Order: sequence, then C-alpha cells, then structure tokens
Amino acid sequence: MAVNINCDMGESFGLYRMGNDAELMPHIDEANVACGFHASDPSHMRATVRLAKEHGVQIGAHPGLPDLVGFGRREMKIGREELFDLIMYQIGALYSFVKLEGAELSHLKPHGALYGMAARQEETAQAVADAAEAWGLPVMGMPNTMHEEVYPARGLTFVSEFFVDLDYDDEGRLVITREHHALDAETVLQRTRQAVREGTLTTTGGKTFPVRADSICFHSDTPGATDIAKTVRAALVELEAA
Repeated sequence: MAVNINCDMGESFGLYRMGNDAELMPHIDEANVACGFHASDPSHMRATVRLAKEHGVQIGAHPGLPDLVGFGRREMKIGREELFDLIMYQIGALYSFVKLEGAELSHLKPHGALYGMAARQEETAQAVADAAEAWGLPVMGMPNTMHEEVYPARGLTFVSEFFVDLDYDDEGRLVITREHHALDAETVLQRTRQAVREGTLTTTGGKTFPVRADSICFHSDTPGATDIAKTVRAALVELEAA
C-alpha cells in the first residue's frame, strides 16, 4: 500500500507560533516546509529543516503567494513567468538551509491559494511545473484536477494526496478557510479508511467523490494535529495489515 503521511509546517513567524512542529515531527514521513512568503522566516526555516533531518523526515518546499497577512489563503492574479520567479525564489531560500544541514530536498508542494489556483488554472499549474522541472522535484497535488493533468504530462512525478483535515465540496474541490476546525478521532479514522481502502471521499453535500491517496496530508495549525497524525498512522497500519 505504501501510503505515507505529510504535513504542512514550519509556519511560525518571528514571535508568532503556528503549530507544535517538535511534537509532530516524529509522527510524519514528509514535512512541507513554508518558505517565507505565506509564513515562516529564515530562523524558523532552518529550525524546521534541522528538526526534520533529526527525525529522518523528508523535506519538501512549500511555497505560497506573497501574502503573510492572509497566510497565503487569498488568491492573487499573477502571470506564469512572475509566478515561476516567486516559486524559484522560495525554493532557493529553503534549499540554502537544506544544504547547510546536509539534507536533501525531496519534493515540491504549493501552499493554500496557490495550490487551489494550480488545481483549476493551467497557466498556474504550468508555472509550478516549470519550477519543479528546474529543480528536478516530484510534485504533490490533487487527483482529478489540473495538477494531475499538467504535472505528469511534463514528465514530473505526481504524488496524489488526500487532505484528512479539510472538507471537499460537491465538485471535489477543497474548502479553504482562514482557520482549520478540530476533528474527532472517529472522523479521522473514517476519512482515512475510506480514502485508502475505497478510493473515495464524502463531500460536504454528502456525495461520494473519487480520490487517490498516495499520501495523507494534514496541517500543523489544525487543532489536535498530533492526535490526527497518530490516528492516521494507526489507520494506515491497520489497513496494511488487513
């Protein structure tokens, strides 16, 4: 089955704290590290990279739109070339610390509104693919979207992910909110089992929608994130043993 767990993290900024990365890191496989535009700063980037290396967690670049105030969850109109430059700049910033710590950069995953835009807009997806191609990185994304259409067509490795702590609307699109709501363990278990075993998810309108889960994602700023990670891990162990 080989489904793993990834987490968006490293999102603290200055004296502002987002999530408990030190507590979370032992329970995940891949860390998507914020690169300074939607969240984080040089010191937090380096600390997150160091922490990931200590726990044998793969390190991915998690670039976002230049919107610290909106946490990168508000859309912007940016052309392909400029967007490519913004993504390259962020990956380069993170890579400087990855190299400093003697680690490797494993993948690319856009953040927030940039991720959603790339799912719907070919030009945005192509800009992400341009950067991934330049760095030779696999890209995480959503199945049944422009992610899956553009990235493999460009010869890039596409990692299909399922968001266990987010809702999906009846069109299979993520419901992006400024803050994530808490989830009980039973909901996390049910969503993980359904996505991995059945290849489906249940939308906010109660519809069944197809999904492919190469990796299960959750966010470090979701309340109870560590419990979510432990619950997902338990569900994956259970499914692999079945």
